Amino acid sequence: MMPLGGRDDFLKELSHLNTHPARPGEDVLFGPGIRLELPPEEDPIKQVLLTIVEEEIAWLVIMRLARKLHWKIMDPVSGRELTP
Repeated sequence: MMPLGGRDDFLKELSHLNTHPARPGEDVLFGPGIRLELPPEEDPIKQVLLTIVEEEIAWLVIMRLARKLHWKIMDPVSGRELTP
């Protein structure tokens, strides 16, 4: 798979979608209903662990992120892939 982007560009894109770390330089980002964990010091970013924090709003956010950033989403438990 292609990298998701350089770390700085990746963080900048997510910040426009209300998703960012609590403090600059942290590897955990928070958005509406979700938490994203970036691999420490990886540049470019190749994968992100996304965790649902509030299911009521998370899926709308996840689908918007996936559409805007051209992400493919995979459930690691079932192996099922979702491409919006």
